[in-house]
Amino acid sequence: MAEVESSTAASGGDRLRKASGGVLCAFTLLLIGVLAFSIRLFSVVKYESVIHEFDPYFNYRVTQFLSKSGIYEFWNWFDDRTWYPLGRVIGGTVYPGLTLTAGTIWWLLNSINIPLSVETVCVFTAPIFSANASWATYLLTKEAKGHGAGLMAATILAMVPSYISRSVAGSYDNEAVAIFALIFTFYLYVKALNTGSLFYATLNALSYFYMVCSWGGYTFIINLIPMHVLLCIITGRYSSRLYIAYAPLVVLGTLLAALVPVVGFNAVLTSEHFASFLVFIILHVVALVYFIKGLLTPRLFKVAMTFVLTVGLALCFAAVAILVALVASSPTKGWSGRSLSLLDPTYASKYIPIIASVSEHQPPTWPSYFMDINVLAFLVPSGIISCFLPLSDASSFLVLYLVTSVYFSGVMVRLMLVLAPAACILSGIALSEAFNVLTRSMKFQRPRSDDGLPAAEDITPGTSSTAATIAKSGNITKEKTENVSKGRPSKKNQKEKEWVGSSPVRPDMEEKLCVLPAEASAMGILFLIILCGLYVVHCVWAAAEAYSAPSIVLTSRSHEGLHVFDDFRESYAWLRHNTEVDDKVASWWDYGYQTTAMANRTVIVDNNTWNNTHIATVGTAMSSPEKAAWEIFNSLDVKYVLVVFGGLIGYPSDDINKFLWMVRIGGGEFPHIKEEDYLRDGNYRVDAQGTPTMLSCLMYKLCYYRFVETDGKGFDRARRYEIGRKHFKLTHFEEVFTTHHWMVRIYKLKPQKNRIRGKLKLKSSSKASSMRKGAGKKNPWQ
Repeated sequence: MAEVESSTAASGGDRLRKASGGVLCAFTLLLIGVLAFSIRLFSVVKYESVIHEFDPYFNYRVTQFLSKSGIYEFWNWFDDRTWYPLGRVIGGTVYPGLTLTAGTIWWLLNSINIPLSVETVCVFTAPIFSANASWATYLLTKEAKGHGAGLMAATILAMVPSYISRSVAGSYDNEAVAIFALIFTFYLYVKALNTGSLFYATLNALSYFYMVCSWGGYTFIINLIPMHVLLCIITGRYSSRLYIAYAPLVVLGTLLAALVPVVGFNAVLTSEHFASFLVFIILHVVALVYFIKGLLTPRLFKVAMTFVLTVGLALCFAAVAILVALVASSPTKGWSGRSLSLLDPTYASKYIPIIASVSEHQPPTWPSYFMDINVLAFLVPSGIISCFLPLSDASSFLVLYLVTSVYFSGVMVRLMLVLAPAACILSGIALSEAFNVLTRSMKFQRPRSDDGLPAAEDITPGTSSTAATIAKSGNITKEKTENVSKGRPSKKNQKEKEWVGSSPVRPDMEEKLCVLPAEASAMGILFLIILCGLYVVHCVWAAAEAYSAPSIVLTSRSHEGLHVFDDFRESYAWLRHNTEVDDKVASWWDYGYQTTAMANRTVIVDNNTWNNTHIATVGTAMSSPEKAAWEIFNSLDVKYVLVVFGGLIGYPSDDINKFLWMVRIGGGEFPHIKEEDYLRDGNYRVDAQGTPTMLSCLMYKLCYYRFVETDGKGFDRARRYEIGRKHFKLTHFEEVFTTHHWMVRIYKLKPQKNRIRGKLKLKSSSKASSMRKGAGKKNPWQ
């Protein structure tokens, strides 16, 4: 009776321990969510609640339209203020996930009488979803290595600088919600793989659909999961759970992806998706083989295998032939330009300069890895080793995720964002395993006199007393087990009999054989705490200083204090208040989204970069002499030209430093623009060594017009030398506005001069003769 009461009390204690552990885990996750949200608020605290960067302004403008006009008007919106005179169909060319998410949040808050503006919701969407991403990381890591590793990985992801750079308050870009969708999709796949549940497989397809709506990086998912399925098949880890986890994702996920207008039939026609279909066929062939094996005898199975393999290979070859035929009809073999840039890092620089001109599409440097993931770079190898001890389907998926993301991050610095969750998960596993070993060592080093076991110094591994101690403890355990077994047997007692009878060593004694000395364990724990502390300090610094400053409001520090440069908003406000509503503004494509959103004026090109010829036209105009540039802009109904210039304050990301990309993109469409004409001995210069073509082009004149009046010398602080051509006049453009720090300069096209009647008569004869010779009107772009 006493023994039954003691066992009941023990089971009650276990339940209480589990309940308290669950409450503590939930409270820790809540704190992690608060940490992930609050560390991204430095941009609001230090500056103001404002949208950052360039692309987020388009998303903000679209969200404003959605909140005012409704979802039906959003799907059918034709925007005539962009890409003049072509325009843009917004509903069919945008990933709507971010817009619909923020619009839904705004609608819910206003429906419960919380009157927040659309801008406020857009500013705080990214920090909110960073907390969701941390919780999704916990769920994914828990499926592979338990609760401790999950909590550690979630904490690390909440602070990792690579993710903070894209999710600070005000960073209203697609990645704000896409990283959460990416991690959550991976979690549901692993959950379905571990449980074999069709419910989780269906949720996985729905999560994949949300990812497709949110970001073009969904192709990473639809290629990584098939790679893992193929790896499981090759290594002999096929099971019905694998089939249930993958098949619904391909069928239901592809059908749902085709519903997104920007994707459409690309979900089944482009090469990025073919790998999933090929693995889908292979999976069914393998499933058929295992099904036949369970029905037939070994002899008949060999015969059936020959038939199945023959038919299966024939189907695979037929599918490959069809895919090759489809791919061969495309100049790019069915791949998009960005995908080809990932597979061949030199492709963009050779064939698509518009992609190569984007700074975030450049390969990262080694310092950027240590800036964005810091000490995680040293912990990841240990996490990989831990995943192999033991290797499971979930841990093999994490290793494959890390390997592929490392490759893609090495090709394009923007994809450091995809590497960050993998590095956090593997580092969380490494830290959890390390703390587990060290704390277990400290636990087993404590003296335990109540159970008859010797003190720590008597059971040091490798001593002669260890074997005797193990044998003695084994006898004691065996006697206790036999006494308990006299009553009603239970499954627990039967399991204890099995391991007691097979080996005299208890599981806790086996763990005790792997312990470290107390001093080494203490030093290891202290070292890991210091390492984590350094990581926290670096993350807080990165969030507060490196990634919190909005690009539209620049700051600098000197001995005089903090200087704020608000020239961008100053120029957009001038355009909004001093120009006509239907005026067209030309600038390089970087500033198109901001001009449309903040100045509410029509632009020629913007950051969507869907029409290379249109962008090349603007690049050609900027690279041409003043008269030829005026003719190009006048043919496009342009009234104002905006340029960004950093020579006065030393701003390096101005149009002069971007000018060679304008030349390359323009020269790709109009061969009379040659990059060599703007280089002196292979060097790009705007000083006295600059070429005549460079010093007479429109970009040079619009940036350096009257610049010599600032200091009398014309010293460019961004390039750090005096300019070459200092004194010149504009004949076809007139300056109408220059911001306080000369960062943004706006020029107006002068109207065409009136023709004098007498001169017109004199010119009529020469014009008629030229027409008789067959000479038409000269193309202003050549």
